[in-house]
Amino acid sequence: MSELGVPLALPVPFLFVSAIGNGWLITRDSNGVALGAGAYLVYSFGSRKLFLGDHRRGMRHLQQRKFEEAIPDFEAGYSFFTRHSWLDRYRAITVLSPSAMSYREMALLNIAFAYGQLGEGAKSKEYYLRAKEEFPENGLAGAALKMIEAFEHPKND
Repeated sequence: MSELGVPLALPVPFLFVSAIGNGWLITRDSNGVALGAGAYLVYSFGSRKLFLGDHRRGMRHLQQRKFEEAIPDFEAGYSFFTRHSWLDRYRAITVLSPSAMSYREMALLNIAFAYGQLGEGAKSKEYYLRAKEEFPENGLAGAALKMIEAFEHPKND
């Protein structure tokens, strides 16, 4: 659910249908359907390219196992969405993302993961703690911190 009580996935199909409907209203024929669908696609790809560039680049670096290169991308994304928090808050409309997790939250988790993959446990823990502090309900950060704690202080059987 969004802060407005609307399911996050609801705006995506609604915007698609609205774009097609508006295209039809403008032209009053089947060309309007194509016009509306085209406008939706331009908006969809354009908004993601414009607002999610750092995040998408970081994800590509993670997929390529270039963890050191991913960190500055996610830091830039975190900073961008901190400055423009409304884009993240209304991400279901602004970037057509139904994700329940904010891009700031994802950035912190991805930075922590990248540091972990680089063998920098202290930095990884620092970012998981930061994610848990900023987003107390985040289960991934909590689980990662429990796992780190288990490795730092193993129980004697």
